[in-house]
Amino acid sequence: MNIKEFFLKSVGEWNSMRSGHSLAFQEFEEIRSKIKISPSKPNDARVIKFLKDNLITTKAVNKAFLISWEAKSEWGEENQNGNSSGESILVPIEVSKTEGKIVRSVGYTEAIQVVSLYKILGDGTLIIYSEYSHICTEERIWFISNNLRSRSSVTRSLDSLAILQTSYASEIRSLKNQ
Repeated sequence: MNIKEFFLKSVGEWNSMRSGHSLAFQEFEEIRSKIKISPSKPNDARVIKFLKDNLITTKAVNKAFLISWEAKSEWGEENQNGNSSGESILVPIEVSKTEGKIVRSVGYTEAIQVVSLYKILGDGTLIIYSEYSHICTEERIWFISNNLRSRSSVTRSLDSLAILQTSYASEIRSLKNQ
């Protein structure tokens, strides 16, 4: 499987339930999300601008994907309700059939643009490695079946490599729109 095949297999709407553990703050978070993954349209002005701003050929618009999410969170013991939503443009750039870079308009851990490294294992697991100013994140996404994915992540300090946060998510494809 290559990166385009992985993203095409991911296209659709997903219901996600994620648990996050902040080891640094000794807190637990439960997050329920709606995630939508779609290939970009050839004339999407946002994607074309993103490509030009990052000096990526606009021919890559055919390889770009959009991910949007709406999340509800219960963070910590105080049971504070928090909602978040957003959208990210992802442009995979293959170096080989199983490795390359993903340029993201918004990162997974930090709400800033990031260039991540990726690798696809023989079993189809996608590993995404991202570095930010003081932290790094390794995210793994794999399919259990066509309509069920799992995702895990580990966030570490770049200074000490201490684990700051971990998470695990089950993602079920919504079949109502198919």
